[in-house]
Amino acid sequence: MNEEITARGVLESELATWRTSVGNQKVQHAMADAEVVRRFALAIGADPDVERQAPALSHWALFVDAVPSDKIGADGHPVRGDFLPAVHLPRRMFAGAALEFHSPLQVGAAVKCVSTIAAVNHKRGQTGDLVFVNVRREISQQDRLCVSEEQTFVYRADGEPLKPIREADLQLSDHITWSPGPVDLFRFSAVTFNAHRIHYDQRYAQEVEGYPDLVVHGPFTAIKLLDYANRSAGREMRTFAFRGAAPLFVSQPIRLSAANGLGSFVATRCDGIKAMTAQVEFA
Repeated sequence: MNEEITARGVLESELATWRTSVGNQKVQHAMADAEVVRRFALAIGADPDVERQAPALSHWALFVDAVPSDKIGADGHPVRGDFLPAVHLPRRMFAGAALEFHSPLQVGAAVKCVSTIAAVNHKRGQTGDLVFVNVRREISQQDRLCVSEEQTFVYRADGEPLKPIREADLQLSDHITWSPGPVDLFRFSAVTFNAHRIHYDQRYAQEVEGYPDLVVHGPFTAIKLLDYANRSAGREMRTFAFRGAAPLFVSQPIRLSAANGLGSFVATRCDGIKAMTAQVEFA
């Protein structure tokens, strides 16, 4: 199925079929193993003393798309039509998420994740058809809710190849610069079991998906924005929401800074484009 994905437009009948997946549920069980969480912490640049405190988004390393090799498509993602609907648009991306933190994750204890498809929506814009799939997840330990989140995935048609990004002389006040290299991207892919080839296969990223270089993971950037927000405020975080707007690329500087508005943060690409925005609510 995945090998035959095409960029043809979305039919109303197809959209209706995909919407029958709303309500689909998947239950996963895992152990918050200290070494798994520690590898995640090291990959994102967090404190490896996870027994004292696990990174806020550690569950992203625990509940992953672990499928056999014959269930992997040409892009490295699991083939479609199992839990997620079989949307035929060829490009799939993690567009954003909204999270609420209820209780810290306890390392060394069993964890449960209940995922439910909440919505399937279609939009038609200047770049063509877009299909958004929202997945709600609840992560709990011993019937204690730790994190609730709603993830948004977007499917789109092939687009024109993106020209190389040229660095601009940006005049930003308070910010930090993050320049993830290929090893950083590989380690994050490994610890989250993310086989999407745009993050490690340069030839595929350039020749098939039309990017100028390896693409930085959206969740990786979100983690860095969350960490920047935490360091800036020094207070307990209650909610965190982020949305990707433009791709970021390997070995190019990314500026993380506060934006206009209380609790607003932004990751700015080296050419000045706002690549990701985030909103934080503190306790």
